[in-house]
Amino acid sequence: MATDYYEILGVSRNADKEEIKRAYRRLARKYHPDVNKEEGAEERFKEINRAYEVLSEPEVRARYDRFGEAGVSGAAAAGAGMGDFGDSFADIFESVFGGFGGFGGATQTRPRRTGPTRGDDLRLDLKLEFREAIFGGEKEIRISHLETCKTCAGTGAKPGTRPTTCSTCSGSGQVRRATRTPFGSFTQVSVCPTCNGTGQMIESKCQDCSGAGHKQETKKLKINIPAGVDNGTRLRVSGEGDAGKQGGPSGDLYVYLFVNEDSVFNREGINILSEVKINYLQAILGCQIDVDTVDGPTEFTIDPGTQPNKVLTLPGKGVPRLGNPVSRGDHLITVLVEIPEKVSADERKHLEELAKLKGARIGKGGKDGFLGLFK
Repeated sequence: MATDYYEILGVSRNADKEEIKRAYRRLARKYHPDVNKEEGAEERFKEINRAYEVLSEPEVRARYDRFGEAGVSGAAAAGAGMGDFGDSFADIFESVFGGFGGFGGATQTRPRRTGPTRGDDLRLDLKLEFREAIFGGEKEIRISHLETCKTCAGTGAKPGTRPTTCSTCSGSGQVRRATRTPFGSFTQVSVCPTCNGTGQMIESKCQDCSGAGHKQETKKLKINIPAGVDNGTRLRVSGEGDAGKQGGPSGDLYVYLFVNEDSVFNREGINILSEVKINYLQAILGCQIDVDTVDGPTEFTIDPGTQPNKVLTLPGKGVPRLGNPVSRGDHLITVLVEIPEKVSADERKHLEELAKLKGARIGKGGKDGFLGLFK
């Protein structure tokens, strides 16, 4: 009976490449001899691989679709199929069997580096007050990180002793195991279980660090906050992360800044926004007022006839530009004009006289009479 590779993989004749690959992975995982010990599993596994060899390569699959088994039989056809896989067979093989620890080459555990290794980087979130972010300055922080044990100088061994070379891996930190498969021999490289990848054994552990070579310590640091930082600004403090292993360099500390809101000021890029309230007479006649800025109170001129919600500018009173603190943004002030809901009899008398001069129509009631000035 002619072999039907589509039937072996359980896919239709118009299945695309991805469907064929998924079917192959599912079946290969199920029938691999290292996983399935049932009788006939190895032969079934060979059939599955032969089917994938043919159907995964477009030219070979086209010959099979046209001529059947005869179109792909023979050494030449088989050679073409193996040599022209659309996907690396080793990649597929690893993907299929990556979960089985007993299969050679399947786990593909990345061996640990046995030499000096860099310590981990750390992150600290730091809150700043509004003015601290504007002007920067020195800030004290507390961090907890791994430091090299001073008692054993990072070796993990009791003072007066030294680590010895691991007898299992001869100091390489890796063990290799070869497994034969229908496709040849595959070598599995994994971390040495005896020394846990370090290549060394510690017979007498340091009592201060329990053989780890490092300890968790809390320390104070003073860092410089540049002027003009904002939410999300990241500062790098070199060498203040976790200590390295076996003499490796320490990692870095990354400080992420978050700025508290201010009750008076808002920020928009390098500009500062605020509001100032004046009464209607000040808006009509103009005035000199003191306004709050991040630099302190500043005298400011309100021109006669200033309209409600007009935005006035104090040049150079904004946020220093990050990296160039001599350049600053502006302070933008929105003028709010307060209109009183009630006025005294004397004020009303003068306002009515003014209204007559202006020819304004005013009402008889209190609010209407006053608001008539602005009709």
